[in-house]
Amino acid sequence: MSKRIWIKLKKVYIGSENPVKIACTEMAFRCVFPDTEFSFMGKISDSRVNDQPMSDQETYKGARNRVENLKDLFPDGDFWVGIEGGVEMINDSMHAFAWMVVDGKNNSGEARTATFPLPERIKELVSRGMELGHADDLVFKRSNSKQKDGAVGILTGGIIDRKHYYIHAMILALIPFINTTLY
Repeated sequence: MSKRIWIKLKKVYIGSENPVKIACTEMAFRCVFPDTEFSFMGKISDSRVNDQPMSDQETYKGARNRVENLKDLFPDGDFWVGIEGGVEMINDSMHAFAWMVVDGKNNSGEARTATFPLPERIKELVSRGMELGHADDLVFKRSNSKQKDGAVGILTGGIIDRKHYYIHAMILALIPFINTTLY
């Protein structure tokens, strides 16, 4: 008679149905925890900030709000992940970045991506209220770039796509879960 081994999957809820955000989360978790079995579920979670956050603080708040909303909607999770992309003026240049927030049952982590400058035409459109992804599509004659390579992919000629741009920050947000005795 064969013996059944039950493996409990750890549930990771991601506050978005964007395939880029789900993929970067999955890749980061599998890299950090290679011996753990996960199920990853992208779920719409309200950021309760503007569609295009215009500051570091508003962007962070959007990621944090996504996590808190997920925890209320899906209390059975082991991890809840919020990712929010934003822009901020630095001198006369508009820079893009994103915040990653991860909560577990007993711990929390957060990290921000690197920033990069946006072209003047995109800056103008975003400053007038257009979401960065829509501005990218208009300027670069693309469709749904935010669910593909994003502004970072377009501007680096594909050297860094949006998924890989987010992975490092997601791994950094997982530091408290790697070093539980320190956090």
